[in-house]
Amino acid sequence: YWADGEEWDYATAALQGSSFYRLPKVLQWFTGNIGFHHIHHLSPRIPNYRLEECHQQNPELQNVSTLTLGSSLRTTFLSLWDEDAKKLVSFRTARRSARLARVNAVG
Repeated sequence: YWADGEEWDYATAALQGSSFYRLPKVLQWFTGNIGFHHIHHLSPRIPNYRLEECHQQNPELQNVSTLTLGSSLRTTFLSLWDEDAKKLVSFRTARRSARLARVNAVG
């Protein structure tokens, strides 16, 4: 999620700009419930030991982008924000898009 200026909204940025990282319970405990990061961004005053409870009690907080250990590994190469596509892309994808744009401009 990225919005500029007047398009930016606090709640939207909190809920769409960060993900729910679904972790196994032991990792959830070791990380201090970091997986509920979207809730932390929405309300930083909620203590980490209350984040899961807050998540469970509020269905609107469950309808967010969710990552798992497997899916998070696939995101490690996403480094750049593609403003046109409104999503993160890899350097490889960005180079490919730039090459294609140059070819289309010439041709």
